[in-house]
Amino acid sequence: MLLKDKTILVTGAARGIGAATARLCHEAGADVLLHAGRKSDASGQAAQAVGQSADDFIYQDLLQPGAGFKLFETVLRRAHRIDGVINNAGMFTPSPLSGAMEAWTDGWAQTLAVNVQAPADICRAAITHFRDRNEGGTIVNLASRAGHRGDGVENAAYAASKGAVLAMTKTWARGLARENILLYAIAPGWVETRMAPQDIADRKAAEAEIPLGRVAKPEEVGAMIVFLLSGASPSATGATFDINGASYVR
Repeated sequence: MLLKDKTILVTGAARGIGAATARLCHEAGADVLLHAGRKSDASGQAAQAVGQSADDFIYQDLLQPGAGFKLFETVLRRAHRIDGVINNAGMFTPSPLSGAMEAWTDGWAQTLAVNVQAPADICRAAITHFRDRNEGGTIVNLASRAGHRGDGVENAAYAASKGAVLAMTKTWARGLARENILLYAIAPGWVETRMAPQDIADRKAAEAEIPLGRVAKPEEVGAMIVFLLSGASPSATGATFDINGASYVR
């Protein structure tokens, strides 16, 4: 089992990529700690898939200042030792160039709080923990294809936030590799989650730009994450793995 005896934190684990990744980590032998912003039917289903209940989730709203640090403090009280962190939680809020200024300001503030500040704080807390243990550890940060190529003109905050995730992952990977603290980024394109286009015309347009002919499944992203957490290829630290059906090839 690839992750036997490892304890892994998965943020945003109630649905989509997070839920699929948590289940695959569990199947690979890991003890999985699940995070979500709030309790829901989805969190109950995700917990059941890894032999837990909705009450086993750690609920923390990452929009709140300091939420990433509070989350990690709770995690350590529960597990005492963390071997890997998956920063999957994120949000997509438009930052429109047209329309009310309030939507612009709120879009940037909320996006940066959840997609940049919270995972950065979680990374800092995890790195401190790894250093205290002096045994290393692994962090996988979920970015996006948008962090490389940009996004729609109304979605600059989202693209910028994911570009920031890529930059901080590379920075810490370069600086911490000698301490056996490894960081990787995943940059998916469209994935079969709530963020994928639901309108028929939009869905056809999205699939038309994907040479593979379909959006990715959450389990495809999860499988890559399990591999990275396994320690099978430490020399890949700092790398970004594109999962987009060849819709954006670097």
